Parts: sequence; C-alpha cells; structure tokens
Amino acid sequence: MRQRLPKAAAALAAVLMITGCTTNNNVDTTKTTAIQPVAKDVSANDLVEGKAQFREANFGLAEQHFRKAVELKSDNAEAWMGLAASYDELGRFDFADRAYAQLLKVAGRKPQIVNNMGYSQLLRGNKKKARALLLEAKAGMADQTVVNANLALLDKG
Repeated sequence: MRQRLPKAAAALAAVLMITGCTTNNNVDTTKTTAIQPVAKDVSANDLVEGKAQFREANFGLAEQHFRKAVELKSDNAEAWMGLAASYDELGRFDFADRAYAQLLKVAGRKPQIVNNMGYSQLLRGNKKKARALLLEAKAGMADQTVVNANLALLDKG
C-alpha cells in the first residue's frame, strides 16, 4: 500500500506538468473600451494665474505667466492679449507691439484687440494714433462702454 501512494502521486504530478505546459488556444473575448488620452491645454494654468496677477496689479508676474502660456500654446489669443496688456502696464511698449502683432496674426483685427491697441497708444501719449484706433474699435463694438471710457481718458488728458 505504501508503494502505490508514491506511484500515484508521481503519476498525478506528471499529468499536471503535461497539462500545465499545453497552450490553450482559446481567444480572449473580453470586450474593453479604449480610453483616449485627453488633450490637455498645458497653457491653461498659466493663463488663469496670469489673469489673477493682472487683476492684482502684479504686472511683472502676470507677464511671466502670460509669456509662459504663449510659449506652451502659441495660438492662445487670450494669453497674447494678456501679455500685450502686461507689457503696456510695465511700459515695455516695444514688447507690447510685438505681442499685439502676434495677437493680430492669431485672432485677426477684432474690435477688442484694436481697443487695447488704442489704449496702449494712449499710455504712450500718442493721442492721434490712440483716437484713430479707439474710434475704429468703437465702430465694431456692440457694447461700447470700455472704448467710451478710453476715449474719455483720451479727452481728459
């Protein structure tokens, strides 16, 4: 009786090894859905932070965030607008002009952009150029509150 147990165990082990080595040709029919990666706007955080810094009159910090936003996403018109406005507030009109030029390429000549360009000229003391740009912006704006305020500043100064 003692002899049979080891022989039976050996036979069972042999069967298990043989069946364990065979391949199962069954195809996995589990259905899965592919989840596509979400295209994240990597410039969004810098845009948000740039706006926050601009509202707090931290124009140097705003410029840094807007600049990073346009470096990450060069067709971000809102970031270009913020960058140009930040340069205006910092008195860096040479850089503001470059940012406005890029903004016009990205977004076209929209009244809001022209209004900001007019305000930029106002800050520089270029009253004639400022007036022309502000009047151009006013002609295309449905809500003329902001451009009228800029014209009032021009008339006041």
